[in-house]
Amino acid sequence: MSSPTPFGAPMLKHFSFFPNFKNLNHGMPSHLPRSYISLTNNIQTGSFGTHPLSVQYALHNLQSEAESRPDPFIRRTTPQALDLSRQEIASLLHVPKNEVVLVKNATTGVHTVLHNLGFKKGDVVLYFDTVYGAVERMLFSTVEMTGVALKKVEYRLPLHPEELVAKFMDAVRAAREEGLNVRATVFETIVSMPGVRFPFERLVEVCRAEGILSLIDGAHGIGHIPLDLGSLQPDFFTSNCHKWLYTPRGCAVLYVPLRHQHLIRTTLPTSWGYIPAPDSASTIGASTMQTAGGGKSAFESLFEFVATTDDTPYLCIPAAMKFRRETCGGDERIFAYLEELSNEAADIVAGELGTEVMQEPGIQHWRESLLRKCAMTTIRLPIPTQDGTDLSPDAGKKRVCMPLAADEVQGVCRWMQDTLVDEYDTFLPVFPHGGWLWTRLSAQVYLEKSDFEWVAPILGELCEQVGKKYQPEAKL
Repeated sequence: MSSPTPFGAPMLKHFSFFPNFKNLNHGMPSHLPRSYISLTNNIQTGSFGTHPLSVQYALHNLQSEAESRPDPFIRRTTPQALDLSRQEIASLLHVPKNEVVLVKNATTGVHTVLHNLGFKKGDVVLYFDTVYGAVERMLFSTVEMTGVALKKVEYRLPLHPEELVAKFMDAVRAAREEGLNVRATVFETIVSMPGVRFPFERLVEVCRAEGILSLIDGAHGIGHIPLDLGSLQPDFFTSNCHKWLYTPRGCAVLYVPLRHQHLIRTTLPTSWGYIPAPDSASTIGASTMQTAGGGKSAFESLFEFVATTDDTPYLCIPAAMKFRRETCGGDERIFAYLEELSNEAADIVAGELGTEVMQEPGIQHWRESLLRKCAMTTIRLPIPTQDGTDLSPDAGKKRVCMPLAADEVQGVCRWMQDTLVDEYDTFLPVFPHGGWLWTRLSAQVYLEKSDFEWVAPILGELCEQVGKKYQPEAKL
């Protein structure tokens, strides 16, 4: 076996980026035009991930095989290959294979769980202020469709994790005082915007003690940080494999422990594996796509064939795991490099801007911070906003202009993102939070410190240009 490829620039040969493109967001694809980025990254910007060439070859081979013998591939090859992929994921998460299935993305995973919980009058779902935008819209839709109540835990980063837990408990008590039953809570492993690690382990403990179902939206979890669901034992967990695990889009894991699998009776959309309630009319016929025998549970069979789609990204998980083991040297090596690089990069950029990295108050070194214990970091830009918060405690912080009005924020964020793409062939999300604009950095195995030393003065120049346009005299 050959030695692992060194991280940083030598790793670029394993990916298909354009020569001059720096993928600092892991990752907005380099071939997308400016108009697409402007329209889709409307303030809240996630990342879509990317996969190495070896996984791309595996994907193309699988797709060719599917087209050369469609029926045998879908009916016979896919169920067996799915089992191999599920075993790889189960081993990574330290859970049994019969507790994990594959879905298209984390949004689908969260929606599948919410759709199956069978909410009753008086139930309430709690979620947090920094929820991913698509998930919040899904929660609004769930309210309309089921009548469940919805309560948001309001907070502003940065703050200590225990303060966040305290705010959560305040929300639980307030809901119960209204006579509501706190049925479930949705929260992240790592928040998308701002990019910080969430105290998800602590919240799982609290939810268990309070008799509340924990639903973890781990969109940025698997392949990003170490995860041991066997020890943690959340009630539900979903995570995108195509963001940090290096599989093609879309591919995500949905974990449901045996104790809750009776709750999950349908996929989205409902398909051949649907499990009717005992008092429902029996369904007609059985799916010819389900594996004959094999000892699979109803839960496993439920997700084996969900309508007709291209599921070959699911089957690329073994190739992605091989890349991580052989080319990268294993998960521990990846995790350590990403965390170290993201935090070194954050200090480089914050130093250039004269601002700070988002972390708990009073932290002296990033290694003491839970918020920074991941591969994404968030740096304040010296551009304040008028968002209804009291800026007086921040009066001494560096700023290049007067606070942006609410109707100016989106335009400034979009201009900065577009300029990074058009003039510098890179991309970083820019977004408002807590009275300031921020940017988020993502470390990856193909990046190194010099990439962030390159982008730091570019961000400084963009901030200065914003400052010149929004000086006090320019607003008179």
